[in-house]
Amino acid sequence: MQRSKSDVWVGLLVIIGAIAFLFLSLQSANLLTLNWHTSYAVSARFDNIGGLKRQAAVKSAGVVVGRVKEISFDDAKYQALVTLSMDTRFQFPKDSSLKILTSGLLGEQYIGIEAGSDAKNLEPGDTISSTQSAIVLESLISQFLYNKAADGPTGGAR
Repeated sequence: MQRSKSDVWVGLLVIIGAIAFLFLSLQSANLLTLNWHTSYAVSARFDNIGGLKRQAAVKSAGVVVGRVKEISFDDAKYQALVTLSMDTRFQFPKDSSLKILTSGLLGEQYIGIEAGSDAKNLEPGDTISSTQSAIVLESLISQFLYNKAADGPTGGAR
């Protein structure tokens, strides 16, 4: 009888540990976010979103003020349409601008929002028009190599 009670407690602790491990794994991979704050949706168009993913952070001054809700392709304008879920605690002017940034050298991408100076704030359903696309490392490297090749050989005999 005593052994079966301890087996039940050990089994229960193993199940709780497995649930906690699963929760932390999903949370660290940005596949699960628990948010009890209300939010409003705004959208923006980008020429290139790079490796931006759903649930990526929207940050202002290093503080997470929202998340990427949805990413789709606008086949009329041939641009990526990104829908952001912004926390209602944070209000931004209508002329705010968005940039796709990378945390660290090769880290994950997020959206940085810089507040504008308009007297009116963003409202649900608004579209932010001032955007800056992601910087693609491969295109920077190829542009650098192309410019070096165009300069011609350096040094050598005269």
